[in-house]
Amino acid sequence: MWGSLFAETVYRLGVRSAVIAPGSRSTPLAWALAQHEAIDCIPILDERSAGFFALGLARAQRPALVICTSGTAGANLFPAVIEARESRIPLMLVTADRPPELRYCQSGQTIDQVGLFGRYPVFHQELALPGSDSRSLRHLRQSLVHAWGRAAGPPGGPVHLNFPFREPLTPDDSDGSIAGTVDSLCAGIAPPAQVRITLPEVEDIPFPDEGLIVAGAAQPADPAAWADAIHAVSSALGWPVLADALNPLRFRAEGPGTIVAHYDLILRNSRLAAGLKAKQILQIGPLPTSKILRGWLEATDAPTIVVSGHGDNLDPAHARARIWPVFAEDLPARIRTPRRSVNPDYARRWAAADREAGSALEANLADPGFPFEGCVVRELVRRLPRGSPIFLAGSMPVRDAEYFCEASDRKLRPFCNRGANGIDGTLGTAMGLAHGYGSAFLLCGDLALLHDTNAFLITPELRAALTVVLVNNRGGGIFEHLPVAELGGPFERFFATPQTVDFARLAEAYGVTHQPVVDATALRNALETPHEAGVRILEWCCDRKRDAAFRRKLFHEIAESLTDQT
Repeated sequence: MWGSLFAETVYRLGVRSAVIAPGSRSTPLAWALAQHEAIDCIPILDERSAGFFALGLARAQRPALVICTSGTAGANLFPAVIEARESRIPLMLVTADRPPELRYCQSGQTIDQVGLFGRYPVFHQELALPGSDSRSLRHLRQSLVHAWGRAAGPPGGPVHLNFPFREPLTPDDSDGSIAGTVDSLCAGIAPPAQVRITLPEVEDIPFPDEGLIVAGAAQPADPAAWADAIHAVSSALGWPVLADALNPLRFRAEGPGTIVAHYDLILRNSRLAAGLKAKQILQIGPLPTSKILRGWLEATDAPTIVVSGHGDNLDPAHARARIWPVFAEDLPARIRTPRRSVNPDYARRWAAADREAGSALEANLADPGFPFEGCVVRELVRRLPRGSPIFLAGSMPVRDAEYFCEASDRKLRPFCNRGANGIDGTLGTAMGLAHGYGSAFLLCGDLALLHDTNAFLITPELRAALTVVLVNNRGGGIFEHLPVAELGGPFERFFATPQTVDFARLAEAYGVTHQPVVDATALRNALETPHEAGVRILEWCCDRKRDAAFRRKLFHEIAESLTDQT
């Protein structure tokens, strides 16, 4: 009955997907989940991939749990736990365990799993040993309801439940009366209500003419409502929005607000950077990726309001900032329209510089004369079906998206693991995202893909289509932009970490489709070819040193050519 009550309770709490890693210690719970007809159970061989696959499901608005056996199995979930915590993603982590009397005595597959993930879960609990008495069953029910409520938030994030079991581990739910008992125990259980922290109208903010909205990475459940809210605030205040490619606004730019995409290029021009200084900043979520923008904001030192729905500190520059614990969607109702006429000049100057930078990029990228990796993301966002989910790996893909994606109304849904800014679990998260939405696209580099190749083992269980656009520059291209790249010596071996993997053979080993794309036309044709199920890799090969040199030259020349709009 313990297992049946567990499965039915999490189902009624709204969990519809369970990622099950192998191992006998998870048998009582995993068996019950697998027998539940309304829960989508996905068996995954590698625990690290399982954690990120579940994270991807959660990003696709599919509440999920991941369950694994005892010993070091749970430790492999740690990278996904960290990302879920930093990104405030609800996730239930269930680790099976040996009973207390077998700890600290060299019993096999037994470690201390209490507090395994340190401070990263928003809630941790070790459950009692299973029992069939009424008190034990009510305790299990209450623990699950409380844990999932903590996961849903606010502030939300991963929760860890550790379940010790004694042998035998086989399911004991053979009594026909169990179903009725479970139904009775689960009566009234429902998904936790959405709680939103809101502020009263703010009246003591001056909202000057030359103010700026800065919108960083955001993956809201309703991207249209999120974008509409920022448009409304931009229009009411007369402030332009610098929109990172990691939030919906870059791809929902048609609206009353002023959306600026090429701020990184604009602010490389010292004259424009000085003339466009803002008197006040409204920061929506975390800062965009651009180091140029971050440095300019720090030097500007304008009073800053940080809009942080969960109340987290999102100000790494330590500006003169105050945090508003309010969600972006609630901003139009919370910001009182300033008692002044909106002066369009400041927004107009930003918009003019943005158009000029965009035109210069278009002219230079139309035919760079070689397979420049910056063209990949530009081509990708133009050719994907409208509204497609696209997962952007860390390192260069998120930066190239910020540099080269123009503002549009293609309604793409950008996703990323930017909570901890790592490349952990890139493929596994994208596969979970695809499984949740039915199809998705992943843009990643070679090292990010190689870091997570075990996730290819999920392919037979994937009821979705994932297209992986692989930029293979045979190493860590992002390091070519660091000063250490100029020093020679051990740079190539220890920083660039070159690799010579044949991805066609790697794909063949996992039963994954592979197709080389040698230029923008080939990439365009491949993207327009229907892909209905499984995983395919479109591999774009390039030279990272040539790309880095071209990128530096391109940015310098365009920035210096921009007209002073002041």
